[in-house]
Amino acid sequence: MKHMKKILLSLSLMLVLILAACGDDSDNADSHEDDQEQDAGAAISEDIDYTITGIEPGAGMSGVIDDIIANEANLQGWTHQTSSTGAMLTELDQAIQNEEPIIVSAWSPHYMFAKYDIKYLDDPDELFGGEEDVYKLTRLGFEEDFPIAADIVKNFYLELDAIEQGLLQSQKQEISVPEVVETWVVENEETVKAFTEGVAEGNGGTIEFVVTSWDSELFPAYVLKHALESHGFTVNVTTVDPAIMFESIASGSADITTAAWLPLTHGAFVERYEGEFVKLGTAYEKAKTGLAVPTYVEIDSISDLVPSE
Repeated sequence: MKHMKKILLSLSLMLVLILAACGDDSDNADSHEDDQEQDAGAAISEDIDYTITGIEPGAGMSGVIDDIIANEANLQGWTHQTSSTGAMLTELDQAIQNEEPIIVSAWSPHYMFAKYDIKYLDDPDELFGGEEDVYKLTRLGFEEDFPIAADIVKNFYLELDAIEQGLLQSQKQEISVPEVVETWVVENEETVKAFTEGVAEGNGGTIEFVVTSWDSELFPAYVLKHALESHGFTVNVTTVDPAIMFESIASGSADITTAAWLPLTHGAFVERYEGEFVKLGTAYEKAKTGLAVPTYVEIDSISDLVPSE
């Protein structure tokens, strides 16, 4: 009996040692992986000379990046190279052709994500604020005045990649977004039909549509314009700045918009005009801003980067 107890005790000790060894191996593997990520982050930070390639210096996103560089410990000593959106895209294109590392200002929707194999760097601390959804808003009373049009607006929704593919065609063909939409609605007839499925013909009323001048917002606006006009409505699209867009909807001088970025970009306007408009769901989702790299760049997070000092 004593002999059996000794055997059981020995087996128990062996099991403890094996489990401890497995734990050590797992910890070592995790530590090794962390070391590799740190090494990759350090190498890439040095290769790009601790520089983020940005857009226009007056853009809101440029100010955010400046603040991040000033306040984030792992980006101390970094440079934010601003110039223009066109110049940034040229540098991105050249870097990809040469398979060189680069970090650029990025936002979605944009055709760069349809044209290039690029990825956002993870933003665990939400330095850029996280993803946003883009909402359809109407003036008070719109549903009562235009119930058929309101049903079409409610049905309207686009996937992010559809918008980016449309924007890419505009860039490739060097034509305006409204011109691209004329072709897109023909090539995507089933998608467009879904917006008006089961909806009665309109009564020929005129709808005032306001939208910001960004191409990413013009594309959904003109697709919805087509859907409404196919059901007998006349639609006037007017481009305005965001402040005027919200004021027009709240005052009733405009009927609809599909360009309200929430909760961040246009959050202050929503708070200001609360109760003076109606939400009819999202026009599209997962809009965002951040830093992006070509997919061959072996880092995945902003936190992988290291300071130059």
